[in-house]
Amino acid sequence: MSKIETIKSKVSQAEDLARDIWLAGIGAYGKGFEEAQGKYEKIEAEATKVFNDLVVKGEAIESEAKEKFTTKTSKAKSSVEARVAEVRTKLGLDSNNTDQKIEELSAKIDVLADAVAKLTK
Repeated sequence: MSKIETIKSKVSQAEDLARDIWLAGIGAYGKGFEEAQGKYEKIEAEATKVFNDLVVKGEAIESEAKEKFTTKTSKAKSSVEARVAEVRTKLGLDSNNTDQKIEELSAKIDVLADAVAKLTK
């Protein structure tokens, strides 16, 4: 083998080695990209699952809060209504006594009207 052929052989080997290094770099990039894409897809699926789980939990908490609010509001309303009824009764404004009170007041007005009529005579 001549020196030129030896040099050509060494250059060819160097070119092959350089190409192999280049291809290994591209392969490493491709493998890294595939792994990153796989991890991304896994994270995306997990994030979607976590999000959906949080939505379900939020709905449960919202429902529980509404129920507690409704119960507390109902109790407060009942308490207020009871107090208003009590005050109305004390003031004689309850619907059961209204007719009776009107009759009593009418009778008193009639008595007063008679008294005034007697005094003016």
